[in-house]
Amino acid sequence: MRVEVPYGKGKEVVEIPEANLGEIVYQKDVSSNDKMQIILDAVRKPLGSKPLGEFLKGARDVLVIVNDATRPTPSWRIITAILPFLVKKKVRYLVATGMHRAPTDEEYKFIFGDLYEQIKEDVFVHDAKLSETVLLGTSKNGTPMKINKMVADADRIVVISSVEPHYFAGYTGGRKSFLPGVCAYETIEANHKLALSIDAQALKLKGNPVAEDMDDAMSALKDKKIFSIMVVLDKNHRTCCAYAGDLKESFLAAKKMADEVFVVDLRQKYDIVVAVTAFPYDIDLYQSQKALDNAKYAVRDGGVIILVSACRDGVGPPTFLNLLGSASTPKEALDKIAQGYKLGYHKAAKMAEIGLKCKMLALTKLDPEVSRKAHLTPVNSLQEAIDSSIRELGPLSKVTFIMDAVITVPRVLGTH
Repeated sequence: MRVEVPYGKGKEVVEIPEANLGEIVYQKDVSSNDKMQIILDAVRKPLGSKPLGEFLKGARDVLVIVNDATRPTPSWRIITAILPFLVKKKVRYLVATGMHRAPTDEEYKFIFGDLYEQIKEDVFVHDAKLSETVLLGTSKNGTPMKINKMVADADRIVVISSVEPHYFAGYTGGRKSFLPGVCAYETIEANHKLALSIDAQALKLKGNPVAEDMDDAMSALKDKKIFSIMVVLDKNHRTCCAYAGDLKESFLAAKKMADEVFVVDLRQKYDIVVAVTAFPYDIDLYQSQKALDNAKYAVRDGGVIILVSACRDGVGPPTFLNLLGSASTPKEALDKIAQGYKLGYHKAAKMAEIGLKCKMLALTKLDPEVSRKAHLTPVNSLQEAIDSSIRELGPLSKVTFIMDAVITVPRVLGTH
């Protein structure tokens, strides 16, 4: 059988004996309505809020918060749809980077499209270490809600995001645009330390300490006037639904649809799981790690996960890699993390936990030594990775492919 998977700007093609091929898993096919009208319908009939036009009436100024280029959110399309509501208002745009780097020129155009030249003087980027922040309160866990001063000072806030599974926050979207999106480093570090919990996992909100801490910290913004626009995208990054209005209500409505799109059922666990990281999540290893985390639900103990990601910008924030590289085994890495947490160690912990369960191979454009530091065995081609894994695990080994594995969560009945 011939299987093609995306890799960077090209593709990898592999031949697999039919007897070895398990399942090829995509996000579900859902009907999409990738037209601006779907956004207009949502903002005119919002959940738990006045329609956008009424919400903005009398606004002194408006702050629009958008995702950075590590998310496929069609921010430019949504902004274009609501522009008529923003006429004659002082509008600024804030890119919610969390702990990511600032966008490149090309990425600004990905975020804002043709609008960028028109609005770029009013576009700002959050920097968790350098942006001026204001302390608004503290969560029950002690997480200080230190948020970008532009957010604290804004008269009205419009937040734009997409909702999809997230490997330790449960889901993206909603509150995540604020924490970590536009919070101070120490706020993000305090919240993300909770990701070391086994309950911090994809699809889980109740009992997930990260998600519950985010919700609790968000209570510090209860007096801010916030209007949310949340979308869910199909496997081709087209909008299949949109919800607007109250931040929590729109998020929870979108979450239900996200489960329909991103959660896929598997017949069984497999010997070999190919975790394909599609654009834009293939930007670096920091983002691509999420594909490994979702693939862990599909692989048997003692099996192999093969990560396929171009890692276009290299590693990303290096703290997790430095920790992994300082340990000779995944167990040693977890022992070191237990001795003291730094922001980024949660990602190292998630990778080390997978390393205890199975072997990890990686087809990337990273230097092979960098992959080895992350306890990933580098390979030169996907064919090589699959062939060597079948030789190692036996001729009857079954291979399954998870396309867009960063946001596709496999579910084997009774195991997730």
